[in-house]
Amino acid sequence: MLVIASPRSIIKAMALNVRKIKMFTGIIEAIGEIKQLTQKSNAISLQIEPGKLEMGDVKVGDSIAVNGVCLTVTSLSNHLFTVDVSEETLHCTFGLDRVGNDVNLEKAMRLTDRLGGHLVSGHVDGIGEVTKFEQVGENYLLAIKSPPSLLKYITVKGSITINGVSLTVNRICDDILAINLIPHTLAETNLKHLKPGERLNLESDMLARYVARLMELSSGR
Repeated sequence: MLVIASPRSIIKAMALNVRKIKMFTGIIEAIGEIKQLTQKSNAISLQIEPGKLEMGDVKVGDSIAVNGVCLTVTSLSNHLFTVDVSEETLHCTFGLDRVGNDVNLEKAMRLTDRLGGHLVSGHVDGIGEVTKFEQVGENYLLAIKSPPSLLKYITVKGSITINGVSLTVNRICDDILAINLIPHTLAETNLKHLKPGERLNLESDMLARYVARLMELSSGR
C-alpha cells in the first residue's frame, strides 16, 4: 500500500530537519581567502583567512558555509580556520581547490536568528556556468546555465543559492536563469569577480525539493 505524505507532514519534516542539521540563510557575512591547501589521501585541508567574519564564538566542530558548501572547522590558529574537503565534495563543487581564491563565508544559523534569505543546507546540487554578466543601469544582470536536473526545482521569483548567496530568479529561458544583482550584493560577496564561462556552486530551494518529492509520491513514481 502506497502511503502519500501530506503537506503538513512535509512541513513537519522540514522543521525537524532544521533542528537536526546545520542550516544557513544565504546572507554572506564576510569574504575570506584560501591561504593554504594541503593534500591528504582522500581530501584536501584548507586554511582560510576569515576576513571580517566574527570568529569569537566559533569553535572546532562548528560549521561554516564556504562558497555555499557546508564544511566543519577542524582547527583554529593565527587568525585562520581550517576545514577538510572530501574528494567527493571537490568533484561536485567549484572554487575550493586554489590558494588565493576569495570565498563567501557564513556561519551556521541559530534557531533564534533572523532568516534574511531562505533556508540553505550547504549541500551543493550542481554547478552552473555564467553566460552573461553585464551592468544594466545601477544593477548587474547575471545569466547562468543550469544543469538540467535542477530546473524542476527552480521557478520565477523563487530562491536559489549561488556560491552561498541567497538570490531571486527573475527569468527562466530554457536552461538559462536570469538574476538581478544589486550593488550591495556585489560589494559584500565574491560575485563581483564573475565573468562569462566561470562556474558557480548552485543549491536549489529546499522547499521546492520537498514539494517535488511530494508530487512524485502522489503520482506513484
